[in-house]
Amino acid sequence: MLRVRVAFLAFLLFGLAIAYRILDLQVIEGEQWKSLADEIGLQYRTIKATRGNIYSDNGSLLLTSLPFYKVALDPSVSEESVFKKDIDSLSYRLSKFFKDKRASDYKRMIEAARLKGREYIVINAEEITYQEKKEMAKWPLFRYGRMKGGVIFEKVDKRFHPFSYLGYRTIGYVNQSNEGAGLEYSFNQYLAGSSGEALFRKVAGGRWRQVYDGTEIRPENGLDIMTTIDVNLQDVSQDALLGALKEHDADYGCVVVMEVQTGEIKAISNLSKTSSGGYAERYNYAVGSQGLTEPGSTFKLASMIALLEETNISLDDSIETGEGEYQYYDRTMPDHKPGGFGKITVKEAFAKSSNIAISKLVYAHFGTNPQRYIDFIKGMGLGRPLGFQMVGEGHPYIKETTDKTWSGVSLPWMSIGHELTMTPLQTLTFYNAVANNGKMIQPIIVKATVKAGQPVKTFDSIVLNKKICSDKTLEEVKLLLREVVLDGTASNIKHSHYPIAGKTGTSQKLINGRYTKKYYTSFAGYFPAEAPLYSCIVVIDNPKGYRQYGSDVAAPVFKEIADKIYASNLQMHPPMPDDLYVDETIFPVIRSGNLEDLTMICNQLGVSNHKKSGKEWVKTKTEANYVNWVSNDTRNGLVPDVVGMSLRDAIYILENQGLEVRYSGIGRVKKQSASPGKKAVKGSKIYLDLG
Repeated sequence: MLRVRVAFLAFLLFGLAIAYRILDLQVIEGEQWKSLADEIGLQYRTIKATRGNIYSDNGSLLLTSLPFYKVALDPSVSEESVFKKDIDSLSYRLSKFFKDKRASDYKRMIEAARLKGREYIVINAEEITYQEKKEMAKWPLFRYGRMKGGVIFEKVDKRFHPFSYLGYRTIGYVNQSNEGAGLEYSFNQYLAGSSGEALFRKVAGGRWRQVYDGTEIRPENGLDIMTTIDVNLQDVSQDALLGALKEHDADYGCVVVMEVQTGEIKAISNLSKTSSGGYAERYNYAVGSQGLTEPGSTFKLASMIALLEETNISLDDSIETGEGEYQYYDRTMPDHKPGGFGKITVKEAFAKSSNIAISKLVYAHFGTNPQRYIDFIKGMGLGRPLGFQMVGEGHPYIKETTDKTWSGVSLPWMSIGHELTMTPLQTLTFYNAVANNGKMIQPIIVKATVKAGQPVKTFDSIVLNKKICSDKTLEEVKLLLREVVLDGTASNIKHSHYPIAGKTGTSQKLINGRYTKKYYTSFAGYFPAEAPLYSCIVVIDNPKGYRQYGSDVAAPVFKEIADKIYASNLQMHPPMPDDLYVDETIFPVIRSGNLEDLTMICNQLGVSNHKKSGKEWVKTKTEANYVNWVSNDTRNGLVPDVVGMSLRDAIYILENQGLEVRYSGIGRVKKQSASPGKKAVKGSKIYLDLG
């Protein structure tokens, strides 16, 4: 009798709760209602929204939410006849699926809960997938659904990375306490959506079960975000960085690839050594405060611009650098080359990265008024945060003459990239401005928020500085950056089919106020040098072994990335000579291929053809109303000409040369990324454009 009265009271209060909620009455105060609702086991609880997806620049999924389900049961709702008929079969299915209990154990657990009048039991703590849920919903007893069969599938959203650990730190995370990192955290306000609310009733075991009373507020799912990340470039960059870190046993490294004109970041990778000796993405050194460090010689570009803009020096002027050491007050500055460079031109000083030459020039022209140098550096846009879209950007530091640590050696050391700090992304933004004809733009990594495929809010790059220097100075520093690769510290990466411009950096690490024998190596630059499409920075921290300079450690990574971008982008390639293309005549389909196959096709179609070649692979030469077969050179070790071939034939020939084929489009080969006759490097990729 007491149980019936309690149930009736709960029903009455439940009805009042609905009425007050619908009519928005305020007779009962919030805390009073909460206390009353808790006493009878009723409570309005939050229903989380499904988070939005994160996409790459071409719509590939970088992060999404996948639904998983916990399986529970209200064993009290099903009719006795249905329950008795299905319980054995259901118990068998559960035992076979979860493989943790015998069928008799499941049957005993469910029957005991039904006998006690329990309205909620967890069948198994293991979560199931959506496909498994669909199949399970067809099982005995479960097939009658929630109201008649008692089955309860409780949805649990889990974040899933389709590309595994590719760009893992950049994509980021948000934990239960709403703390996190990367894009997940930085764009949480868009991705999270709006939570809903519904009435829940407390059931046995202290669990809460939703009451479907019609008053629930449905959650609004989060927006998707479209990033600028190119999955292929991300993969290339991360792979190249990982290889160098392993080779040099370095502590950490990062790479950022940016599109010059738009400021869009196409790849960003950060890898640091783990306790097991491997490498993983654990911190965003390219952006965050832990990546703030003395940039070293890459900062010499800023000093050179200041000299060319504020003084009357010429690149052909000479300067004496001595024998490798120069004294500033109580400190000795070593040059990049032991033994020194002697007397060299300004152009040579930059290309060979002479510390003494650059510092002497800056000190000679700004020494009496160092604040003038600092004001110019800051006037270009250095020394300020970029306002990057991701939370946690490090604040750069450019020392002022009013700083307590300012001394007589501050200016010469600053001129070569010491006694100041910048993040790799801030350095890259500066180099990108040079590549972009002086316009410094804010890097961007998210282009838009999207709902149901339609943009909700778009993000554009902001111009940080319309012109960092004059056109004359720009042309001169572009020449200097090109000279670094042609005949300077990065000459080891000049052997390529396209020109690279950039600057190496090697700086001793400052630890506890002292410079150590640990080095921070870097290379920042852009390519192709004459018409830049991409800028890139590579940083590798504390490489071990005898190679510890930016030219030996970071520059080769830059070139590897640039080479792979070049190979995959046909628009960057010079047009092939006209004589390599087949003339368009009355035979538009017959281009190139296997002699036996093509002869058979022509004979079947009644096309006159002449065998002037005994080779297996041929190209066509059409004359009037007949076809001549001309030998197609497929010698070992050389890139063959596959233009005009079917994809099948092209793949066969190219793979026999050890090349890895990538293609796009349909039809016959229209273009190939590597020119015929050049050396075929086994394992390298060749890209085919079909049409």
